[in-house]
Amino acid sequence: MTTVYTPATLPKNDNINRYAYSVAIDKHIFIRKGKMIAFYGNLRFERLGSTVLEILASEAFNSPLFVHDFIAVTGQGQLIIGDLGNDISGYDLDNANLTIRATHLLGFEPTLSCQESVVPGFITLLGTGRMLASSNGPVHFMEPPCRADEQSLLGWADCPCPAFHYDYGYIRGYASAVGSLTGFTLSGEEKQVDFAGKGTVLVQSSESKLAGEGGLLASLKAQLSGLDKSELATLATMANGMASGRR
Repeated sequence: MTTVYTPATLPKNDNINRYAYSVAIDKHIFIRKGKMIAFYGNLRFERLGSTVLEILASEAFNSPLFVHDFIAVTGQGQLIIGDLGNDISGYDLDNANLTIRATHLLGFEPTLSCQESVVPGFITLLGTGRMLASSNGPVHFMEPPCRADEQSLLGWADCPCPAFHYDYGYIRGYASAVGSLTGFTLSGEEKQVDFAGKGTVLVQSSESKLAGEGGLLASLKAQLSGLDKSELATLATMANGMASGRR
């Protein structure tokens, strides 16, 4: 039987199912652009640019590389987030730190501080509050010491920064060795992420990318909705100039 939701029956800060998450908003939250699929109530979606939002962003973001991937949702209501059919999970941090793959971070409360990780492509969240992340399949939690496939690694909590481990015993033949040393044929069997110390490692159930994660062009397309008319015109002019120079 199909469930028809109302504001009273929607879960509060919990999954509706594996692929959708309901957030109860009474103040504000940051979410990744393009991930709202429905909402109830009086909610406003604003780019980080106004004076009030700049203050919120300056307190929550120490990550200029990723700050424009997110918008602020303010007001009161119920917000439903989806991510192209990928699994979505919520994580409650209590005076903790969690580092997660940047493209998988869907939203977080401004009580958390968002910083760029020293590991490229990852974001570190510090403090107390809730954050949302997507994954390709359910997430599994592992206790160090352990090693994870580089592609299936989602993130880590309260762990020392990991290191890469190369299993040269797995490599067979001159061609494989050359390919591995140049970085073109490395797989999870040859190159792993090595964790030591205390903490928790988060691993998704697949080595595949998220659905819809199609590289730089897909990432740019996903962010176009956040640009205003003048910014789109500037982008079009730049694109035309670059295309003309490459003919």
